[in-house]
Amino acid sequence: MIENIELKYKVGALLYSPALNNKVADSIISERITRPYSLALCLEDTIADDSVEFAEKQLISTLRKLLDASRDKAFYMPMIFIRVRSCEQVLKLWKNMNDSSRLITGFIFPKYSVGNADSYNGAMRTINSEADRPVYMMPILESRDIVEYSTRHTVLSDLKNKIDSVKDLVLNIRVGGNDFSNEFAARRHYDETIYDILPVSQLLGDILTVFSREYVVSGPVWEFFSSDNEEWKHGLRNELKLDKVNGFIGKTVIHPKQISVVNEALKVSHKDYEDAKIILDWDETGLQVGKSFAGERMNEVKTHINWAYKTITLAEIYGVN
Repeated sequence: MIENIELKYKVGALLYSPALNNKVADSIISERITRPYSLALCLEDTIADDSVEFAEKQLISTLRKLLDASRDKAFYMPMIFIRVRSCEQVLKLWKNMNDSSRLITGFIFPKYSVGNADSYNGAMRTINSEADRPVYMMPILESRDIVEYSTRHTVLSDLKNKIDSVKDLVLNIRVGGNDFSNEFAARRHYDETIYDILPVSQLLGDILTVFSREYVVSGPVWEFFSSDNEEWKHGLRNELKLDKVNGFIGKTVIHPKQISVVNEALKVSHKDYEDAKIILDWDETGLQVGKSFAGERMNEVKTHINWAYKTITLAEIYGVN
């Protein structure tokens, strides 16, 4: 099983916010955002090149406000991640955060590639040599060399080796669904899923094949958060269903309204929960196969054990429906 799996599953719905957002601290302190969720403060694509320095200052201000408020009152504090532009920015921010760094769970590395992996990995080792607790990384696989079919499998294998070298620091692996779609000039609507874009679907399948046995891999962003008759929710539910059956856990979201839909999808059905308990409690001697809780399917210990562990862990975090 994946080590430290409970913390890795708890990333769940990861809400992106531009680091320039000067209202995000107030939203957290007043608990206006549906929970549970995690938060990514973004310094990359959401920030213009000439506004990066100002965004860094706002990010530090946001963290300071949260830290000060947490000393005066109790409120839900999400896991907070910073999406950076470069490994140099990682070290700069870590130094400038001072005691606010205790609020940071980790850093997100966009377009993590064979070319920049050693630099990012080195920055994380440096930070963890100074920190009094683990500080994690979440690489995003979205670079163009992964898209190129002639190099894809070699690149993914090389990336796996890079990530394996800092395995204890990797909380999730994330995928850039929009970046991949852009390579094919494609964009899904709310009645379509990422899996309907065949080149992207195949690419995501390759990433899952390489990584999902040893890492938690989170599903690509869903762009829709509004429509005339809430059709966007139906579309998101459809994609989350396919995410889950294929092995993605969690989802990048870009609006607070999406969080409850993701959390509901991460819940475990009552039948699955009961079957998982049966499998994990099975007598190790004698017959290792039997009828499911509802009498609808087969439970076989050796072939369903990993699924059972995952199911129980998700149930403990997100509940049973």
